[in-house]
Amino acid sequence: MAATVLIGSQWGDEGKGKIIDYLSEKSDIIVRFHGGNNAGHTVINSFGKFPMHLIPSGIFNKKAKAVIANGTIIDLEVLKNEIDLLRKAKVSIDGRLFISPRCHVIMPYHKLLDRLYEEAKGKNKTGTTGRGIGPTYADKVSYNGIRLADFFDKKVFSQKLETQLMVKNKVLKALGEKPLNKKDVEEEYYKLFRKIKPFIKEVFPVVFNNLNKKILLEGAHGVFLDNDWGTYPFVTASTVLSGGATAGAGIPPQKIEHVIGVVKAYTTRVGSGPFPTELFDKNGETLTSEGNEYGTTTGRKRRCGWFDAELIRFAAKINGYTEIAITKLDVLDNFSEIKVCKGYSLKGKKVNYEDLVAEQLSKVKPVYKTLKGWKSSTKGITKYKDLPENAKKYLREIEKEVGVKISLVSTGADRKQIIEIV
Repeated sequence: MAATVLIGSQWGDEGKGKIIDYLSEKSDIIVRFHGGNNAGHTVINSFGKFPMHLIPSGIFNKKAKAVIANGTIIDLEVLKNEIDLLRKAKVSIDGRLFISPRCHVIMPYHKLLDRLYEEAKGKNKTGTTGRGIGPTYADKVSYNGIRLADFFDKKVFSQKLETQLMVKNKVLKALGEKPLNKKDVEEEYYKLFRKIKPFIKEVFPVVFNNLNKKILLEGAHGVFLDNDWGTYPFVTASTVLSGGATAGAGIPPQKIEHVIGVVKAYTTRVGSGPFPTELFDKNGETLTSEGNEYGTTTGRKRRCGWFDAELIRFAAKINGYTEIAITKLDVLDNFSEIKVCKGYSLKGKKVNYEDLVAEQLSKVKPVYKTLKGWKSSTKGITKYKDLPENAKKYLREIEKEVGVKISLVSTGADRKQIIEIV
């Protein structure tokens, strides 16, 4: 057996939760390897509807183990609430959920600084979720982070917190915010820590000693939010690419055999940043309403546009996709015409994504190919042969442009509304 990495291929919100939930039925261990609760996967199954932000979506497979690995950063309150939500829904998690003690913790000053930095930027703000993600990763790489392991020794935690508050309170005051009280922070965070303490365990053996089983590595966000290869600075703080699973989950790269890119049948983005195929007309409004395009984490309205093959080609190359999964095909059911962006031009010359920085990407003109829509319902279809002919042509066009086979097509939100293409 070998590991499978599942990666979002656009700017997040591709429907990864649905695909992970589906694939987890055939997996033994599901691992979240990066990011924080600024990501959100909505899972709909027999247990109900669950907006998951930290706990792997595969937790619903009662035979599988769910791991939050060291590359993930933790908001203790969000994690505690997710545990409570699962318990209320009668989802068994004891002996199945494992959280790495190496995970860094989002502290209250991280959230405050996130908001204050955005406010200070004014009209040039990045458009963060305000969850404290960036400041937490900044502390991690500048040796100022606090990890779950630190909570096991109250003296160590107290000393580290005191050091951080000496620095952070000065910054908070300079930006017009009240300083934080050390005692209040300690009491609040230890109360939360006690709720998740039973699940904290070194996860390296859980993953490494089971490499002979089926392991699913669950990515968050999307390729173009990657800190290095995304539309910087309109990105997230972690490594989103498939290679990030090696460091974020403690798994050797040669043990990764399958890399699945999750691709929405059109394109969406939340927050600021370039978006070449964005629509500002009735077509964009239709995608928003039909696709219910509002963020799982923030509730913000998503920007919508046509499918961008140039982006997905790059994502496929840099991640080494072995296959792609298409989601939300049914959202396109009522269009008479559907466009696919085949590439970009800038000042009359053909350009590729990798040639451009964010400022240049915002100026490119998409080169489109127009296809006929199918004007009939695909919702709930589970067999490829039952799709309308023009829907098949659309999928074949995506395969042709991207150069990677399609293995799964989602035709609705429910776990069972999916087509598996062998």
